[in-house]
Amino acid sequence: MKLHDLAPNPGAKKNRKRVGRGISAGQGKTAGRGTKGQGSRSGEGGNLYRQGGNLPFYRRLPFMRGQGFTPLSRATYNEVNLDQLSAAFKAGADVTPETLEQARLLRDSRNPIVILGRGEVGVELKVRAHRVSASAKTKIEKAGGSVELIVP
Repeated sequence: MKLHDLAPNPGAKKNRKRVGRGISAGQGKTAGRGTKGQGSRSGEGGNLYRQGGNLPFYRRLPFMRGQGFTPLSRATYNEVNLDQLSAAFKAGADVTPETLEQARLLRDSRNPIVILGRGEVGVELKVRAHRVSASAKTKIEKAGGSVELIVP
């Protein structure tokens, strides 16, 4: 096969419909737009603010005051609970961002990790995370494990 042998599959390429080119072309005069009305005009459609008598879209939305702004630097954490840890790890295991990712407990591995205190941990774990809640820390240490914070 050479470069000049290449061709698209039959039927893959269709010529575009050339509208408004006289009545013998089949799409002449109104060019498939029908007669009169908004849809037949050029520039048809308008915008969000003009809805022809209906209540405009931006006025239909609930008006929220005093919400402030969302800071761009706000961190979104991967939340991992103790019951998930005790189900995924054996006694004496190291719980790090890498092992959590292998256990498929993270939503997005680029985000920092916070360990939360839901459930109980019955095995001794060495936990390394960016944040650990106070209740999770006490439960891990009560089970004989250790907690180390990762500084970004």
